[in-house]
Amino acid sequence: MLLTRLTLGILVCILLASPIAAQEQQISFKRDIRPILSDNCFYCHGPDHNHRQAGLRLDTHEGASAAIDLERPEESPLLQRVLTHDLEERMPPPKSNKQLTEQQIEKIRQWIKQGAPWEEHWSFTPLVAPQPPQLAHSTSLHNPIDAFVQSQLAQNGWAAAPEADRRTLIRRVTLDLTGLPPTQSEVDAFLNDTEPGAYERVVARLLQSSAYGERMAWEWLDAARYADSNGYQGDNERTMWPWRDWVVQAFNQNLPFDQFTVWQLAGDMLPDATLEEKLATGFCRNHMINGEGGRIAEENRVDYVMDMTETVGTVWLGLTLNCCRCHDHKFDPILQREYYQLFAFFNQTPVDGGGGNPQTPPVLAVPSRDQQSRLDAIDQQLRENREKTKARTDYLATQRAAWETAQRDGLSKSPTAWQICKVTSARAQKQKLNIESDQSVLVSGENPSNDNYTVELQPSESTIAALRLETLQHASLTKDGLSRTGSGNFVLTGFEVYVQRAGANDRQRLVLKRAEATFEQGGLKVQTTLDDDPKTGWGVWDGRNVDRPHTAAFYLETSAELHENDRLIVELKHESQHAQHLIGRFRISTSAKAEVALDSIDSQLAEALKKPTDQRSEADEALLLKRLHRSDQQFVTLETERQKLDEQRSGIMATVPNVMVMAERPEPRTTTMLDRGLYNAPRDKVDPAVPASLPPLPANVSANRLALARWLVSSEQPLTARVVVNRFWQQFFGVGLVKTVEDFGSQGEVPRYLDLLDWLASDFRDSGWNVKHLVELIVTSHTYRQSSLHGGSSLAKDDPENRWLARGARFRMPSWMIRDQALAACGLLVRDLGGPSVNGYQPDGIWEEATFGQKKYARGNGDALYRRSLYTFWRRIVGPPMFFDNASRQVCTVKVVRTNTPLQALFTLNDVTFVEAARALAAKTLQSELNNDRARVDFVFQRILARPASDAEAKRLIDALEHSVTQFQSQPEEVKTFLSVGDWKAPAELDAAKLASWSALCLAVLNLDETLTKE
Repeated sequence: MLLTRLTLGILVCILLASPIAAQEQQISFKRDIRPILSDNCFYCHGPDHNHRQAGLRLDTHEGASAAIDLERPEESPLLQRVLTHDLEERMPPPKSNKQLTEQQIEKIRQWIKQGAPWEEHWSFTPLVAPQPPQLAHSTSLHNPIDAFVQSQLAQNGWAAAPEADRRTLIRRVTLDLTGLPPTQSEVDAFLNDTEPGAYERVVARLLQSSAYGERMAWEWLDAARYADSNGYQGDNERTMWPWRDWVVQAFNQNLPFDQFTVWQLAGDMLPDATLEEKLATGFCRNHMINGEGGRIAEENRVDYVMDMTETVGTVWLGLTLNCCRCHDHKFDPILQREYYQLFAFFNQTPVDGGGGNPQTPPVLAVPSRDQQSRLDAIDQQLRENREKTKARTDYLATQRAAWETAQRDGLSKSPTAWQICKVTSARAQKQKLNIESDQSVLVSGENPSNDNYTVELQPSESTIAALRLETLQHASLTKDGLSRTGSGNFVLTGFEVYVQRAGANDRQRLVLKRAEATFEQGGLKVQTTLDDDPKTGWGVWDGRNVDRPHTAAFYLETSAELHENDRLIVELKHESQHAQHLIGRFRISTSAKAEVALDSIDSQLAEALKKPTDQRSEADEALLLKRLHRSDQQFVTLETERQKLDEQRSGIMATVPNVMVMAERPEPRTTTMLDRGLYNAPRDKVDPAVPASLPPLPANVSANRLALARWLVSSEQPLTARVVVNRFWQQFFGVGLVKTVEDFGSQGEVPRYLDLLDWLASDFRDSGWNVKHLVELIVTSHTYRQSSLHGGSSLAKDDPENRWLARGARFRMPSWMIRDQALAACGLLVRDLGGPSVNGYQPDGIWEEATFGQKKYARGNGDALYRRSLYTFWRRIVGPPMFFDNASRQVCTVKVVRTNTPLQALFTLNDVTFVEAARALAAKTLQSELNNDRARVDFVFQRILARPASDAEAKRLIDALEHSVTQFQSQPEEVKTFLSVGDWKAPAELDAAKLASWSALCLAVLNLDETLTKE
């Protein structure tokens, strides 16, 4: 064993010393050395001072210099420790399960021999636009992207692939920019446009399509962890979809990305913030909300703030901040203290962490266009009403002196209490009804479930304009008499007034115009609670007293003229689910005046009128003005109109979705570091700040969310432009220039095309953060327009992932795009923009199983089944199964996951949407004017693939079609079952077996590799 080890050691030394191994090349620290050190050394010799071993730090120039001997490179401790055979001395230690390769060791040796030049980590360096390489003129050089790529390809000894054919190109770019396939007319127009710039005109058209914003929004929703429910066990629904629609609109309107950033992180803090700017901050509130019993509100709140902090770190900085909750970053220069300094920016929100409400404040009401239109109309009417009311109020002010004189004259006339002649009850056999000397009715006896009374009164005046109901004692009935209830409420669900004319058999119902409670504790008003709902009524408990009298006035629409021997009949109804909320003792009186002279009010009025004007209190003035205004019919009409408008407005607002948004607390919250990230283990106090390894916040600005948002998109901050451009590149090429889109730190990939990334990021920033400019630049480059065919060259072996971009991208489309493509190609897609999320087809029982039966899935119908995937309701704990390759949206996700598992084939062959779409396309094919199967096959291919079928493809499909027709004709029940899948029904006149056969053919084309792949 020892001999073997020595032999291998000698062999390694010979290899390392050989001319081939020693052949020097210029070593780049940031490209060649830092990744080696980060992977193998930083964990113990990196930024985390608490975990640092032997006091050695290799992530800084000063620290690494201590392990390097430039005069005797071979004796450098860094090199010796990776070469030694002493297991106690070898680095990395054997227990780490890490070991440097010979090539990595040789790179370290060459770097030291070249003087160990140090470079800062590439993504933290200032962003400066490199000069694009100068290449000889070529028809394949469309913009600087091509210059960077083709220059590198030439160095590698390769050449760019030719441009893809026009059919492939228009399908590729249409799917990329809209998420939908091109129509036949769009393909034909492009094929027939032979003038220069034809492709650029297609791109310009697509960038103006409303579908562009819908397509671009998808990845942003993944990053923003957007969903229609809260997550966790309760998983209550939320209404964040107006924010989703804002994202679509922002992309369509090409909102500059710096504004797109500032609005979403701090739109509420902008001067005179608009509803749209406030709505944008819903981005921060897309985090999960824990509503589980037993959870501590503060623990929840801290989790939410951490989520906001880490999401910003991923989306704009491309840094993995999560581990810094508990300790300094192991690989990147981010300290735990700096994590909580970032945390402090978001720690000032008034979110309390309570989990009971699925829409935790602060929330913003966001009306739709139709709702806003109706609200605007009502608001205009309210403005006009206020103007008229003010004018009437000003007029009444001139009449006040005369009115007060008239009131003094009339106060001596007190209201007349009518003589109560008879009282009956539905429970008369179990209740005792006594008419007391004060003309009140006292009820005793067994407690009934309903407490309804009919009171007959003898008139003492010839005219009646209003009635007054007084409850003298709120009580519950018992066999022993009257007693209070424990709840302290009574409920009145009906008050009807009739006139019984002398000698007549029928009675006349009098229409009540308005009812107003004089006691309104807690907003319990007669006019809002007397309705047809038996669960509501007039509850008058004031929280302290249950036996105090309360009074309500009931006005008649038209005063009743009464004659001798006429009777007034009043019906009081208690038909409530609250059986004990009874009246107990009451009295009814009347008034001939429209303004009911209630004893309590009139006594106050008399006192106020007695006082000289300069001695009246504010309460006196308020009472006098109220009585003055109520005495004027025009004022009362305006007030009634305003009340109706307010009710209409309230009714609309009750249907307006509320979106969780950001706000700042009036009083700042202290932020501390948390030991091991525990909410209840505070340590040192910290103030908001950005990491020291990045440029600081501008001087003389308040360190708040708005400052942070503006800093993220400042020209000095080097990460955001690089990170964002890289994600857009990933959308179109399947992989970013930096493959680790979520990690631009030391553990992330060093981009092969760093100069290209920096040039694109600089151009994006300097263009005013113009997203459409960036997208247009990418998709009009030859690099994007290349054919994806490698032609059997060595590139397939040398660069299987196409990281050198010598050919066009080819990768499986995401499941959402595959679904939208099928609906659009087959003519079922509903293109409405925005609105509440919808429930499409989904296998039974998924929600129920995941929520222990608490959530029941109710499938939509009609248009809801055929909306774009973007609008599908997203339950966070069990996302739509049709999007099996998508992020769960429980946390921020920017890395795309692609799958070619059998699950995808099972889905696209059997899901209701695809079977139904195939049937719809089959019906279109059979209803077309095409009169032969070959032409029909081409029709199907044109709709789905933007090209006709080849002869070989057509032959195989037609052969299969003929076989299918024979099979289906012999199995009518199978045909019926197959054609019944989904809600969409084909025209009845089509032959069933033929329709089923063509549906199978269309389904096969929908499942071709070419259909499911963007190439």
